Amino acid sequence: MNAVLRRTAPRLSSRAILPSRYIGLRRFSAIPESSPNHINLSEASFLARSSRTALSNTELSDLAKNGASKSMNLYQSVNDALRIALETDDTAVLLGEDVAFGGVFRCSMGLQEQFGSQRVFNTPLSEQGLVGFAIGYAAMNQTAIAEIQFADYVFPAFDQIVNEAAKYRYRSNTFNCGGLTIRMPCGGVGHGAMYHSQSGEAFFSHCPGLKVVIPRSPLQAKGLLLASIRDPNPVIFMEPKILYRASVEHVPLEDYELPLGKAEIIRPGSDVTLIGYGTQLYHMQAAADLAKEKLGGVSCEIIDLRTIVPWDRQTVFDSVNKTGRVVICHEAARSNGVGAELAAEIQENCFLRLESPIQRVTGWDTHVALSFESFQLPDVTRTFHAIKKSLNF
Repeated sequence: MNAVLRRTAPRLSSRAILPSRYIGLRRFSAIPESSPNHINLSEASFLARSSRTALSNTELSDLAKNGASKSMNLYQSVNDALRIALETDDTAVLLGEDVAFGGVFRCSMGLQEQFGSQRVFNTPLSEQGLVGFAIGYAAMNQTAIAEIQFADYVFPAFDQIVNEAAKYRYRSNTFNCGGLTIRMPCGGVGHGAMYHSQSGEAFFSHCPGLKVVIPRSPLQAKGLLLASIRDPNPVIFMEPKILYRASVEHVPLEDYELPLGKAEIIRPGSDVTLIGYGTQLYHMQAAADLAKEKLGGVSCEIIDLRTIVPWDRQTVFDSVNKTGRVVICHEAARSNGVGAELAAEIQENCFLRLESPIQRVTGWDTHVALSFESFQLPDVTRTFHAIKKSLNF
């Protein structure tokens, strides 16, 4: 019944979306170029712009470090990870609505042709059904990779995820569905409105038994997705849809995994700790540059959580104990968000080292409207003012 009611706000067809709306993913097209909030996602300094930079990543396997790389955007790196997962695991299947021809964002393009319709196949228009099937398949010691077309549409399958997938191992000492990975595009793009802009990571973060992962770039997406698929626990893998074609970097061509549950310091600093994940890291970096320019050389340390559950407490606490100031950023609504959990843990463990109250820069507690989406999501200006407020306390 829920699925039927949900269709009263009809899903945009993939043919309607791709040519006119999402291929460019121009979230900032309505923002004047003179504004600090008009940023070019492809110019972020943490992106690996050369093969040498990509292959020197210390987290890569020796095989990947000694191999070649190729410039990819995020959807291409996801496609490459899915291809490797299917090649290296004969039990792996990829299922979802429209994955056979490549999906709305073309992440599975060419995979059915390579691996056949028994391993890459479309499902009926039922998130509850496709996730239920994936759980059952994974429970037979197989590998299931399920795609939800948009993160906004995962909620009909919420019962399957939190009451079945997350609890399967808790019910028995013998059975589990750890071979399950659920992929979904998430976040705002500037024109997605209420049903194509949501960031629902906090919903799943509250549920024991699930891991939640959100990558920031193509190199990260490939390694984190392969690690998620091979992890012995159910994983929710959320892909910021604005980054599918906007974020480009060199990606190693070999098989490699990046560690789950391990944050990464993408910019060392000494004055303020900035914590975020996914798309927000691009805004945080721009805000850190602005703070350095406008606030007398302020040095911001930027941490990419990468894994929302379990998050890397040690890296965060070490940074906060060094800087004494914290700004946490995410697109999702403020109340009961991931930032609230981070702030509570930081306050409890780093209280005597804090020099000012923890700042949160988040989406507002409202649904994303079609008009003025850029005003509802956190941006460079709001992050900069949070840094300034933390310093001036």
